[in-house]
Amino acid sequence: MRRLILLIASGGYVGYIPFASGTFGTLVAFPIFWLYEPWRYTSVSLYLIAYVLMVAGACWVAGRAETLTQEHDSHKIVIDEIVGYLGATLFLAPTWEHTLRAFFIFRALDVLKPFPAGWIDKHMPGGAGVVLDDVVSGLYSNVITRLLAAWLFT
Repeated sequence: MRRLILLIASGGYVGYIPFASGTFGTLVAFPIFWLYEPWRYTSVSLYLIAYVLMVAGACWVAGRAETLTQEHDSHKIVIDEIVGYLGATLFLAPTWEHTLRAFFIFRALDVLKPFPAGWIDKHMPGGAGVVLDDVVSGLYSNVITRLLAAWLFT
């Protein structure tokens, strides 16, 4: 079970890359976005429930991985970047423009941690603290990506 948790938490061991692990973890989410996005055409409710379940699962996995690594918000844990990026791309078509625009905006906001992401990062313990700041940054990124796309294409 230890290996499975670390495999999932590290995005297939991408988190073990010694530099920019969060950036590489976000890249792991690209194919997940492309595979997950068509679900919304089956059922919007199922699409949203699946995202909420991914976030809840990521919180659990990140919490277990923190215990195993004995590090708070270890750079090895990138599942938070994966679900954060999926939030950045919710209801966006899987085009290269959306994929890359959301990537750069998400990475910037993941570093800047706009409120309440910074508060969550500093004050919320366990896996929820690891994951939810990225979810907030992802949802902000989603809004900015949409606004930027609307501004560029009007």
